[in-house]
Amino acid sequence: MKTKLLIAIITLISTFSLEAQQQKGITGTSNWMNNWTNFKPVNTEYNEATNIIAGTIDKDTKLTKRNTYQLVGIVYVTNNAVLTIEPGTVIRGDDKTCGTLVITNGAKIMAEGLETDPIIFTSNKEITERRPGDWGGIIVLGKAPINKLGGISTLPFNLDPILNHYGGQDAEDNSGILKYVRIEYSGRKLSALKELNGLSLAGVGRKTVLSNIQISYSNDDSFECYGGDLNMNNLISYRTTDDDFDFTQGAQINISNSIAIRHPFSSDISGSRCFEVDSYDKIENTDMTKKMTKINAANITLVNLEENNQGLVRESAYIGENTFFSLTNSVVSGFSPFVLLNGNIGNGNENLSKITLKNIMSNNCNGAILSESSSNDAGIKNWYSNHEFAIESTKIKSNELFIMPNIKGNPDFRTKINNAVASGK
Repeated sequence: MKTKLLIAIITLISTFSLEAQQQKGITGTSNWMNNWTNFKPVNTEYNEATNIIAGTIDKDTKLTKRNTYQLVGIVYVTNNAVLTIEPGTVIRGDDKTCGTLVITNGAKIMAEGLETDPIIFTSNKEITERRPGDWGGIIVLGKAPINKLGGISTLPFNLDPILNHYGGQDAEDNSGILKYVRIEYSGRKLSALKELNGLSLAGVGRKTVLSNIQISYSNDDSFECYGGDLNMNNLISYRTTDDDFDFTQGAQINISNSIAIRHPFSSDISGSRCFEVDSYDKIENTDMTKKMTKINAANITLVNLEENNQGLVRESAYIGENTFFSLTNSVVSGFSPFVLLNGNIGNGNENLSKITLKNIMSNNCNGAILSESSSNDAGIKNWYSNHEFAIESTKIKSNELFIMPNIKGNPDFRTKINNAVASGK
C-alpha cells in the first residue's frame, strides 16, 4: 500500500513538473507586471529636476530618491567607480544635449529598485511633448567575449574613443544590477544610420543582473546585446520603433519569462521584429574561431496589438546565418510571417539544425517559417514538418487567449487557457 501511494505521489509530482515546464508564454502565480510597470508614461507627472548629472563620474556615487536628476550630455562612469541608485529615484534624460548614461569597462551600475518602488529613467519633456528618442539611453560596456576580430570593439554612438571599448576574455564579468527599472522615451537618432537603444549591452558578463526591466517607446531597439554572456529574465519591451530584442557579435544569452508588445504605429518601415538574431553584420569583421551568437529563449510572449491586418508589423523573429536560436514554451500571436530566416541559411540540415522552435503556440500568424529566398521555403517546411518541434497553429482572439490584454488598464498577458487547449491537444 505504501509503495502504491509513493508511486502515485511521484507520478503526481512529475505531472505537475512537466506541466510547469511546458506552460507556454510568460508565467507566474500572479501578474508580475503589476505595481512597477507603466504602460501610459505619456500621462505620468514627474517632479522637476533638482540635481544635474553631467560629465564624468570617476568615484563611487549614490543617487537618492529624495532628488530628481537631469542627465545632461553623455555621462561616463569610469575608473572602476560604482554608481548606486536608490529605489524610487527618477532620472530625466535631457533632450537638448541627448542625455546618455555610459557605464564604461570595469565600472558598475547598481540600480536595484523594488516592485513597489522602481527606478525610472525617462524624458525631461512635459507630458504633451514626450516622444520616442527624447534622450539617449543606457549603455553598459563590459569585458565578456565577443566575436569581432581582435576581441575588442567600439560602439558607433559618437562616444569618447578613449572610453568606448568593450570585449575581452571574462565571461563572468560583473557590470552591476538593473532590476525593477523603467526606461522610457530613449533611443535618440544620431544620424541616418546611427540610433541609440533603450539599453545597449556590449560585452557584458554573466554576473551582471538584468531582471524586471521595462523599456517603453524606444526610438530604436529596446534591448540590444553586442556579444557578451548573460542571463536575463522578466523583461518587457513595449512600443519600440525597431526591434525588441536584438542580439549579435556572438552573444551568448539565456532569456526567460519575457514579453514584447508591438504596436503598428510604433514600427519602422525598414522592418521591425521582436527578435533579431545574428552572429555578425559583416563576416569580414568576424573572428569565426569564436562562438557564434547563441540564444536560448524560454517562456516568451510575443504579441502584436495590430488590428484589421494593416500589415505594419512583420515577422516575430528574424534569424541570421551561422546563428543558434532556441525558442521554447512560448506564445507568438499576430505576426506575418511567423519567423523569417536569412536567405543564406538555405534549407539544409547544417543551419536549420541550429534553430529550435519547440512547444510554440503560433496564434493568428500567417506564413509559418519562411526564408528571404522563397526557393528555400519548401525545404524549410519539410524540415519542420518532419521533426518533433510541436508548433501549434491556433486562431484565438487576444481577449480569449490572455487574461487581460488591454494595455489601457493593468495588462496581464499570461494565458488564461490551460495547457491542453493552448497546445491543441
